[in-house]
Amino acid sequence: MVHDHVKTELEKLADPEYAGKLQGFFKTGIGQYGEGDLFLGVRVPDQRRISKKYRNASLSDVLHLLRSRIHEHRLTGLFILIEQFKRGTQEIRHQIVDLYLDNTAYVNNWDLVDSSSYKILGEWLVDRERGILYQLAESDNIWERRISIISTFAFINRGDLTDALALAKILINDDHDLIHKASGWVLREVGKKDRAALEEFLLEYYKMMPRTMLRYAIERLPNDRRKFYLEK
Repeated sequence: MVHDHVKTELEKLADPEYAGKLQGFFKTGIGQYGEGDLFLGVRVPDQRRISKKYRNASLSDVLHLLRSRIHEHRLTGLFILIEQFKRGTQEIRHQIVDLYLDNTAYVNNWDLVDSSSYKILGEWLVDRERGILYQLAESDNIWERRISIISTFAFINRGDLTDALALAKILINDDHDLIHKASGWVLREVGKKDRAALEEFLLEYYKMMPRTMLRYAIERLPNDRRKFYLEK
């Protein structure tokens, strides 16, 4: 099976010392957001290379990778999906999006979300109804909430800022720092496209925004504007 070949190639590149560092970096300890995640210690460029080699893998093979306990299996599986989505017909793309949404439980760390959500779900929704993002934003699952906001990069890249701002508003009271960072990051990118739109949002909400979210959002503003918002 193709998924076995992918796993074998990844295992050949395993670096236990690097894996240990990754398990600390991605907070895999008890009670942390990545609790129980396992790493081989394979560099991301190597995973991308392997994903291109096996970009014609069946969705069944990709699903085997995505449901693995090994982080690099899941990330490489997502890279394969991205490769297939880029080249796929509308029917294939629809299947990939359905698979992605059915398996968000395995897109369960910030790098997995950030590498895939806007390139798959976001791109699919560019010219479609986007209600699914608002459903995800209300999820009890932190990673689904992060998928909702990060997916808007596909729209922001095209100058479409409405959903990014709306979802940032919904997530403004989220209790997790990883959502604060993601929302702030998205707002920063909104500001790069339309500073006036960002400042309009900030003037209404900056006093209630979590500090981390605010700091990320204002990162590219002039010093005087950053000081204004930070002196709340």
